[in-house]
Amino acid sequence: MTEEKKKVVALLSGGLDSRLAVKMMQNQGFDVTAVAIKTPFCDFDCGRGCGFEIRETADMLNVDLKTVYLGDDYIEMLKNPKYGFGSGMNPCIDCRAMMFKAGKKVMEDIGAEFIISGEVLGQRPMSQHGPALRTIEKESGLEGKIVRPLSGALLPKTKPEEDGIIRREDLGMIRGRSRKEQLKMAEQFGFVDPPNAGGGCLLTDPRFAIRAKDLFKHTQTPTTNDIDLLKIGRHFRFDIKTKLIVGRNKDENEMLKALALPNDTLFETKDHVGPISLLRGDGSENNLKLASDITFRYSDAPKDFPGIMLIQKNDLKAEIAASVIGESEYLKYRI
Repeated sequence: MTEEKKKVVALLSGGLDSRLAVKMMQNQGFDVTAVAIKTPFCDFDCGRGCGFEIRETADMLNVDLKTVYLGDDYIEMLKNPKYGFGSGMNPCIDCRAMMFKAGKKVMEDIGAEFIISGEVLGQRPMSQHGPALRTIEKESGLEGKIVRPLSGALLPKTKPEEDGIIRREDLGMIRGRSRKEQLKMAEQFGFVDPPNAGGGCLLTDPRFAIRAKDLFKHTQTPTTNDIDLLKIGRHFRFDIKTKLIVGRNKDENEMLKALALPNDTLFETKDHVGPISLLRGDGSENNLKLASDITFRYSDAPKDFPGIMLIQKNDLKAEIAASVIGESEYLKYRI
């Protein structure tokens, strides 16, 4: 009888590094199960380099794929991450610890020996230097059980090494941000059109981070609906309770309608092509008027004449006059 392959769990982002890590373990005879982590800010359907088409990637690598969603717990962590933020609103160390905790559960469920990732020593300034890697292991309860195959020969010995399950000479010595060695490995493994380096987390995007900070400043417990709104449109802050989001194209207009909650108000220019806008918060007369004027400003209506705005809240529909508004009057509200 052939000996049963030892199992490992891989955090699979869909990027090149995690693909290479999986392939390295497979070539050493391990049975790899992939775990894809979705969060409200970076999931494998967002198409921004954070794992787009990850299901196809798992099929290409011939690995089982398990999906874990970090939703409310992730949002709660983001209010006050233990290890702080990076350059934007990215809590990289806390985020990685949560991801490894999710991987640990899968590891225990399937009886895997250890967990791997495509992390490269020194590649990311906040979470991929030696002290940060050790902190992530400690916080996730996986001290000695995280193997980073691409840089493993540069890192302290892990328990699988000490137990003779893996050999140091089979681990890589990649360091830093250059992708030269990874691309060489991709060619050796026969990967066609390897994906570009991806920083898909929206929280690292400066403009998105500003919106996210505004949301967490004014909302005690943001919902996934609030966060989905951050991803689209132009955003305006009227007061501590009230925001306006103005669609930028047809797709965003449809998304705003889909994301509208019962107490939200939708705006649309009556006689001209233009955006859908969503007002969330205080629907006072002044706020309705300001929202109408801003929506009108972004429509195709002539800017020299007033117009009519259609507004809808729940099943109630009405019309309101919209006036021409100057940049100095509305840009001060722009987030």
